[in-house]
Amino acid sequence: MNPDKYNRNISLLCPTCGCKDFSYEEGVDEAIQIMTCASCEREFNKDELIQENSENIEEHLSEIKNEVTKDFANELRKTLKKSFSGNKNIRFK
Repeated sequence: MNPDKYNRNISLLCPTCGCKDFSYEEGVDEAIQIMTCASCEREFNKDELIQENSENIEEHLSEIKNEVTKDFANELRKTLKKSFSGNKNIRFK
């Protein structure tokens, strides 16, 4: 299995206008960075923006989980089939 296959970039959207372009001011800590929407000029810190986009993030996460599960089952099936290929008593569908 190739772990790079499951890397995703998720665009965070402004919950007010749906814009994905933000400007930000450097803060002392990454959690205190103020991000400003380029369209409606609403201000967030990074944690608030992630919380507002949690539904989108969870949807992408569930897609990745399904892909990993399916790929793992296929990989396991191939490995077992190869391991028991010479055995006449065990068959795989």
